[in-house]
Amino acid sequence: MENISEIKKIFDSSPDEVLPEVIKKFAADERCGVQKLIEKAKVRYNKLLAEKDRIYKLSEFERKYSDHRFICGIDEVGRGPFAGPVVAGAVILPKDCDILYINDSKKLSEKVRERLYDEIMEKAVSVSIGIVSPERIDEINILQATYEAMRQAVAGLDPAPDLLLNDAVTIPGIDIMQVPIIKGDAKSISIGAASIIAKVTRDRMMQEYDSKYPGYGFAKNVGYGTEEHREALKKLGPCPIHRRSFIHDYV
Repeated sequence: MENISEIKKIFDSSPDEVLPEVIKKFAADERCGVQKLIEKAKVRYNKLLAEKDRIYKLSEFERKYSDHRFICGIDEVGRGPFAGPVVAGAVILPKDCDILYINDSKKLSEKVRERLYDEIMEKAVSVSIGIVSPERIDEINILQATYEAMRQAVAGLDPAPDLLLNDAVTIPGIDIMQVPIIKGDAKSISIGAASIIAKVTRDRMMQEYDSKYPGYGFAKNVGYGTEEHREALKKLGPCPIHRRSFIHDYV
């Protein structure tokens, strides 16, 4: 008979999916320590079931439009910052998508976003990114730049989508059926996946810019107008990735 430490290692190393089998294996063991391990395992498994239920609900729009072959979720990040590009993500997930914990990227920790980014890139049918520079934002305004980034992202998908699920907006200049969803990154698994791809991509870019243009705290504030960032603007002036149309009150 295994000692409790050995049984604990078995529970700890078992994927959540197989916990019912492990629980069944040790259910007859009446030792208090084993029963505590079983109760903890039940909690873990119930959390898995709850997450699967959440993901099922998050796929409501994908089920509603399941007659479409390639459903694309679209989202953007970076409309508000003082510096850096606006980035759009476009993601086509498989019909039987089994990626758990997808959500609005703002509700996830950096560690979870990074892990999900890798999983989405591995499992998605297609992923594409659109990036519009600060100079272009100043030239055409942030709304039009956001649309441009989204069009870039859609154009880069292979296969091409036959339905777009968008976070709130209808993108002009695209001849594909579009469904705008208010707060879509928290209501559609495809849009949630796109929000993660867009945010991780942009955050990584801003970390690189932090090394190139030190002093503004880009690695921490990712270009947003924090107090530290505003003070740096007053002291250092703008750098090449600042949006001039956003910072005229601070320089």
